[in-house]
Amino acid sequence: MKKTLREIAEHLGGTVSGDGEILIGGLATLDDAGEGQLTFLANPKYAGKVATTNASAVLMGIGGNTHGKNAIFHANPYLAFAKLLTLFYTAPPPRLGVLPGSFVAPGAKIGADVTIYPGASVGPGVTVGDRVTLYPGVVLYPGASVGDDVTLYANVSVRERCRIGNRVTIHDGTVVGSDGFGYAPDGSSWYKIPQIGIVVIEDDVEIGSNTVIDRAALEVTRIKRGTKIDNLVQIGHNCVIGEDCMIVSQVGISGSSQLGKHVILGGQVGVAGHIKIGDNVMIGAQSGVPGNVEPNQVLSGTPVMPHREWLKSSTLVPKLPEFRKTLSALEKRVAELEEKLAAKGE
Repeated sequence: MKKTLREIAEHLGGTVSGDGEILIGGLATLDDAGEGQLTFLANPKYAGKVATTNASAVLMGIGGNTHGKNAIFHANPYLAFAKLLTLFYTAPPPRLGVLPGSFVAPGAKIGADVTIYPGASVGPGVTVGDRVTLYPGVVLYPGASVGDDVTLYANVSVRERCRIGNRVTIHDGTVVGSDGFGYAPDGSSWYKIPQIGIVVIEDDVEIGSNTVIDRAALEVTRIKRGTKIDNLVQIGHNCVIGEDCMIVSQVGISGSSQLGKHVILGGQVGVAGHIKIGDNVMIGAQSGVPGNVEPNQVLSGTPVMPHREWLKSSTLVPKLPEFRKTLSALEKRVAELEEKLAAKGE
């Protein structure tokens, strides 16, 4: 597919600088782009590479230095380039129907234009919407439901009665609705608490590979609209994750915790159970969250503290051995002075 630079600018809502009629047939980085390709500049520290790139045009922020090259100016070049990747390289999957080697239980409701690959299993009482793709090894347990325009990649499991909304993508190996981790002490052993709730994944959610979202003990574990979850994330039972959150790899969220809207958790953040994190909170990687967090903050550390304070504190950690040595020397001098004063009777 080829489009003129002007057509691309109109698609993005940007403005052209230079020759708007040149044809663009692909996208590439500043270093690797060649003739007929469009590149982009989102980070100002790479602005010097615009002068040396071999790209036919550059997508950049409004008012950037084009160094005489053809360009599209856009208020958000990073987002615009992502949209161009979708335009140039993302095609709808083929609609192949229910293929031999897959299993669809009697009574399951299957929508139009689906693809169910060999090895996928659709249980009794399941509802599958339109334009759904189930790759090999996907298992929809009895009573589960999947909305329209959903893609479940290989070996995804959606457990009993759990519900997946529209335009949801779940990557390989993820489990939606495994039993929550609940046990009652019974002497020296543990009695399993039946987990009879469900998981609800709302519209426009994307979940990475090998993530686990536990079903609620009684009611609902809920992932709200637009949230994006990375690989290897654990979300405990009865959690509620707000709209448009971003949860990065290896985050662990303990049971019954609630996240507000647009919360961002960096990699390996640990969240204690039964706490609330307010809207628009950002928490840095490897932080520990032991209690409630008020909205509109940027935090880091264990336990979390304002990010700037954590930066100051973290610079002191490598110096602690030196501080200890100095303190020991001062303690010794004070003790010597006290002995001298005592000897003088003062």
